Amino acid sequence: MKKMLLTLCLSASFFMMAFTGNPGYKVGDTATDFSLKNIDDTFVSLSDYQEAKGFIVIFTCNTCPIAKMYEDRIIDLHNKYASMGYPVIAINPNDPDVKPGDSFDKMKVRAKEKGFEFPYLFDAGQTIFPQYGATKTPHVYLLDNELTVKYIGAIDDNPQNADGVEEKYVEAAIFNMEKDSDPDPSFTRAVGCSIKVKREKRGS
Repeated sequence: MKKMLLTLCLSASFFMMAFTGNPGYKVGDTATDFSLKNIDDTFVSLSDYQEAKGFIVIFTCNTCPIAKMYEDRIIDLHNKYASMGYPVIAINPNDPDVKPGDSFDKMKVRAKEKGFEFPYLFDAGQTIFPQYGATKTPHVYLLDNELTVKYIGAIDDNPQNADGVEEKYVEAAIFNMEKDSDPDPSFTRAVGCSIKVKREKRGS
């Protein structure tokens, strides 16, 4: 069943390139800051984190089976690295008219259920994920404190089994950044569900 869900999630990914018309950021690019609404009804920007050494920006959602498989690992990333200066900044890019389970109110419910201690932001109007070039949930962009993109891709090499992970890509990238080295690899293929947009946006 999990393999079938993974196949279904992957099969629609090509729609996102047609929607964005933009491949988004590449490693080495400088990301622009944003101001997005958090589940506590405040607005969060990267510039709010004056002492941060970097950011683990993760496009994720409530409903994608792959994103759900990664929720505990995202929590672990924040618990381990926020105190080192690399907070998780989670962003839900899905259109709730297409996926009602990803509405802002449902985000609040899911965050409470899982005990998220990191921002969980809503990309209202879907303006931020195209800038980044995100196509999946989850999709990771690791930035340094100057918002330079250092790593893009998956959290690790095994979405379906946390105990079977052999390569922890995000953790390895942060390890290299701490040593003033470039992450290697700096890019991996994100595995997850396609970001949900309205049909008219796909065709525009």
